[in-house]
Amino acid sequence: MPLVKSVSTLGSYVLLMKKVFSVPERWSVFFQQFIREVCKLILDSIWIVVIISIFIGAVITIQTQLNMSTPLLPRYTVGLATRDVLLLEFSSAIMCLILSGKVGSNIASEIGTMRVTEQIDALEIMGVNSACFLILPKIAALVIFIPILVILSMFTGILGGYLVALTTNVISVSTYIYGIQTAFIEYYVFYSLQKSLVFAFIIASISSFYGYSISGGAIEVGKASTNAVVISSIFILLFDVILTKILLQ
Repeated sequence: MPLVKSVSTLGSYVLLMKKVFSVPERWSVFFQQFIREVCKLILDSIWIVVIISIFIGAVITIQTQLNMSTPLLPRYTVGLATRDVLLLEFSSAIMCLILSGKVGSNIASEIGTMRVTEQIDALEIMGVNSACFLILPKIAALVIFIPILVILSMFTGILGGYLVALTTNVISVSTYIYGIQTAFIEYYVFYSLQKSLVFAFIIASISSFYGYSISGGAIEVGKASTNAVVISSIFILLFDVILTKILLQ
């Protein structure tokens, strides 16, 4: 039954996280793994965050101007709306959805390949806590550094709108900048960072779980990557609703 299978999967996930969150046997090895994961998962994702954020910021600015061309609203509303859309939703939730596709599939396929090639079994035979050794550095890297990617997305998204104002006649630069500065609420930035911490944990832990739990051959690696991305995206959207209700009420 689907319900029984879901409960069983949840139990397996909780038991895996219990193994993951244990004290590393050798801190030097943990920090080496941590640095490696930061380079692989975070630094390699900077380019996609910058490119997507610039274009989304530009598109939001253009579409907002086209759909708010009414004398009842001041022209600086375009900059204000662009800023708030980026801060409240895009740079945290939507960007993490995009990263779940890139980073989540990478994690699931890497760990899944290690499982089907019996490298994880070899670690267990040597007495190594494979869950902690493989998964904890990934969770730590994402939870610590995805908020930095979110801040970068906010900045480059606003920059994309500025480039539209600078290179087109959609809106003047001074009006756009005035809108960016108008009625700025600092808490929106902290709200997005709080959400990104939860989303980072969801991406890392769920993707690791699906990669770590597979059985079978190479075909299962592809299925695990797909499941990791789909389930991570669902939970990101679910917790986006929950956190918005809790943090913005």
